[in-house]
Amino acid sequence: MSATVRILGIDPGLRRTGWGLITAQGTKLAYLACGVVTSDGERPLALRLRELHEGISRIVEGYAPDEVAVEETFVNKDAQATLKLGHARAVALLVPALAGLPVSEYAANLVKKTVAGGGHAEKAQIQAMVRFLLPKAEFKLADAADALAVAITHASHRGAQALHRTHALGGYGAAAAERIAAALARQG
Repeated sequence: MSATVRILGIDPGLRRTGWGLITAQGTKLAYLACGVVTSDGERPLALRLRELHEGISRIVEGYAPDEVAVEETFVNKDAQATLKLGHARAVALLVPALAGLPVSEYAANLVKKTVAGGGHAEKAQIQAMVRFLLPKAEFKLADAADALAVAITHASHRGAQALHRTHALGGYGAAAAERIAAALARQG
C-alpha cells in the first residue's frame, strides 16, 4: 500500500491567495482544509507581499504538508497586473522552498484538464468537480477551490514530477532532463 502524502495546493494572487490541503494515498484523495490568505490593497506592495508570506508561512507550519503545488502565472493583457501576480507567485514558491519542501508548478490549463477534463473549463465546472472529488470540501471562495484543484492535479501528476526532479537534479544530463520536460509539456 502506498504512503499517505499531504499535498498543499496554492493558487497565488496578490489580493487573495487560495490554499487547499488534501491527502493522497495512491488514487484515494481526502480533503483536510482550505482557505484564503489576503493582503490589504491599500498598503504598499512590499507590505502586501509580507502579509502573503506570513499567511502562507502559518499554513505551512500549521499543516505540515509533504509536498506543495503552485499554479503558474496566467499572463494577461495588463502587464502591471501580471507583474504583481508574479510577485505573489514568488512568495507562494519561496515559503515552501525555505521550509525544505518539494514544490511543483502546474499550468492553469493542465489543472483544468486534470480536474474537469477540459483545458478551458469554467470556474463553476472546476468547483463542481472539486466537490465531486472531495465531497467533504468546504470552500466559500473560488480561490480556495482553485487551490484544491491544484492539489488534486499534483496528486495526479506527482509521479511524473518526481521523475523529472530526479533526472534534472540527479546528474543524468541535460538531454534526459529536456526529454522529460518535453514529455511533461505534452501532457498539458
